[in-house]
Amino acid sequence: MKIFDDWRRLPVAARGASVALGNFDGVHLGHAAVLRAAHAARPDAPRAVLTFEPHPREFFRPQDPPFRLTLAAERAAALAALGVDILYQLAFDANLSHISAEAFIAEVLHEGIGAVHLACGGDFAFGHRRGGDVSLLAVHAETLGMGLTIVPAVADTQGPISTTRIRRLLQDGYPERAAALLGRPYAIRGEVMHGDARGRTIGFPTANIPLGRHLEPGRGVYAVTASIGGTVVKGVANVGLRPTVRGTESRLEVHFFDVEADLYGQELTIALHHFIREERKFDSFAALKDQIAADAMRARTLLDAASSSTP
Repeated sequence: MKIFDDWRRLPVAARGASVALGNFDGVHLGHAAVLRAAHAARPDAPRAVLTFEPHPREFFRPQDPPFRLTLAAERAAALAALGVDILYQLAFDANLSHISAEAFIAEVLHEGIGAVHLACGGDFAFGHRRGGDVSLLAVHAETLGMGLTIVPAVADTQGPISTTRIRRLLQDGYPERAAALLGRPYAIRGEVMHGDARGRTIGFPTANIPLGRHLEPGRGVYAVTASIGGTVVKGVANVGLRPTVRGTESRLEVHFFDVEADLYGQELTIALHHFIREERKFDSFAALKDQIAADAMRARTLLDAASSSTP
């Protein structure tokens, strides 16, 4: 998959695509439906996505708590897995934020990337102060010779699938339900950093990954997996402040089963599969060690059961 951060002066091979539009945070089943619609309308054209980095909400409201389900690299990997050929990951800055809706259609979509077809959800809004909607897009796309597919929201028995709904499920400690809407387990990707090494002293060494701009899932203990050196490994993780050791910064700490490799500096993707318990403070390190052992046993049981049930 080719990635471009500007719509101007694109190579010929990066033009003429059928383009899905949106923020694509999470790349969930609803997003996948928009991608399928773009491809179905013009199967002869390259499959492309146009999105923004940073997320416009991050640009306009930098004081908000982190809310992203997928950062740029994670989103790109998820889109590539769905067959996207070209990702227009436009740099969202003050200049782009002031482009009118009409200019966005004419200058970015038509003249810039040369889209032959567009697909988006019915709530897609764009341009300065979100002044453009799908009705405006339909009128101008037709005038400029671009096709357009408005994709109905994908829903289940609980309602439309949305990034907001997935965020709420994760914050409430339901990674399995979030995975059902994402089409894959929810994962956090980041570099393994040096911690305080307390886990090693009690027999449970951990890989410490700052949450950074990721949404913070519900604080507590999870059964997790990751790919290390091409091998899927299982583990148990804590998300939160680590109150027993008076932590002040929320982070992801993972203890991998049967892994002794030096992971410092590596970028890992940690998939959260099952919520085991809420985070809490223990009276002593001995009590903490006993609880981690119980958590690890529970995580192994859950993950082994899932492995045995997978064809």
